Amino acid sequence: MSPRVRRSVLLASVFVVAACGLAYELLAASISSYLLGDTITRFSLVIGTFLCAMGIGAWCSRWVKTRLIETFVATEVAVGLVGGLSGIVLFIASAFLGESFEAVFYPLILVIGAAVGIEIPLLVRILQEDTDVSTAVANTLSLDYVGALAGSVAVPLIALPYLGMSRSTLVFGMLNLAVAALGLRLIPTPRRLRRAVQGSALVLVLGLFGAEELVSYLEDLHYQDNIVFAKSTPYQRIVLTRWRGDVRLYLDGHLQLASPDEARYHEALVIPAMEATLAADVLVLGGGDGMAVREVLKYPSVKTVTLVDLDPEMTRLGRERAELVALNDGALSDPKVTIHNEDAMNFAAAQPASYDVILVDLPDPHSPILARLYSTAFYRLVFRRLRPHGVLVTQATSPFYAREAFWSIEATIRAALTPGVRTFPYHLNVPSFGEWGFILATRVDLDPAAGQPTVPLRFLNPGSLAAMFVFPLDMARPEEPAINEGDRPVLAQLYRRGWAQFNNR
Repeated sequence: MSPRVRRSVLLASVFVVAACGLAYELLAASISSYLLGDTITRFSLVIGTFLCAMGIGAWCSRWVKTRLIETFVATEVAVGLVGGLSGIVLFIASAFLGESFEAVFYPLILVIGAAVGIEIPLLVRILQEDTDVSTAVANTLSLDYVGALAGSVAVPLIALPYLGMSRSTLVFGMLNLAVAALGLRLIPTPRRLRRAVQGSALVLVLGLFGAEELVSYLEDLHYQDNIVFAKSTPYQRIVLTRWRGDVRLYLDGHLQLASPDEARYHEALVIPAMEATLAADVLVLGGGDGMAVREVLKYPSVKTVTLVDLDPEMTRLGRERAELVALNDGALSDPKVTIHNEDAMNFAAAQPASYDVILVDLPDPHSPILARLYSTAFYRLVFRRLRPHGVLVTQATSPFYAREAFWSIEATIRAALTPGVRTFPYHLNVPSFGEWGFILATRVDLDPAAGQPTVPLRFLNPGSLAAMFVFPLDMARPEEPAINEGDRPVLAQLYRRGWAQFNNR
């Protein structure tokens, strides 16, 4: 092989291994976020651990004195095999180890990171054999950074939507093995290395064909009920389960609805606001499953319903998936309904239209990213879209399990909105979730507790509606609840602290 071709092969290897290294990092963070929640914390810990391990690997590379290419090929085999199988291994660990999952997760990240850290120093030293030091370093680092960009783009836009988490790691593992196979062409091939590449490739190919079924089986163990649909999108992991007549929807492992009692939640979210004003135009932020829209469409006065949900896959399921369509009565296919797949905050900032009722049915604020959708800035934006006689309602997590977080949301709405705006907190018991809370806000002088439901319902009647606005002592408003500002999202911390008191018992 000529020096020019050899150099091209090595530089191409730099690009591929950089892309794969970053991909393993992002996929590990995505898997841990899916299994454990708290996206920002998980990504921060994974990135920090991975970078530290890479530093250790780079330091250890100094002890490699001879057979640089052979060592590089062996490293690629190790990275490809361990990194490629990491997705499956992590799902297995989660299914069988439960809360001890991290005892496997972080050692695995350290091993992959250390092996990745060895790659670039070895490639620099190999390239030095054909060129000067400064050129070798410049070429290697530039392609390393560009490869990292390619990996960061490929994971959310290609790998996760089309392959899923476990199959993505297998594909990137195969790319590492392809680099190892190219490396074998640069040296008199030792038989053991050729067999290691071939054997590892066979393992990953077999894993690729069986990964989806295995992960489905493992998720069945995690969710208990049978999984009828599971897909990773650029935004979240969607899982739909069914056991006889009980259909459940999970986003990133968090239960969103259960068919036996979802009417309790959605009637509580929608009915008090709809009974408080004669609504023609309604905005629903979140709620891509269509259940809230179903309740809205019960009112003959409604002319338009605008649904804003970030994930197009979620709203597609709400329109097409038989289990959800049966529950939402085909609401998302109603001609009155317009769907926008975009960020709720961006929509509220850019949308000039106004509405009689705005329903905020977004995920709980369990991370700082989600907490911004419960901030003073968000509520100011949303309230600008509300007509003078209009009513806003937001789901507000549990006033029992996360009491401080619930009342922080209520205090944040008060702090965000203009004088004259009144807030009405209320709650009810949803068996699948426990005690759950909502906040109603309006400029109008009204008494939502006195509402008289005028549409067919499964749960609410005048007595149960009035009872929702009464709080017992153990859920009462604490003194001076914290305000959740956009640049200081204290709500996520309050939320996690409240739920941890009960989850750790």
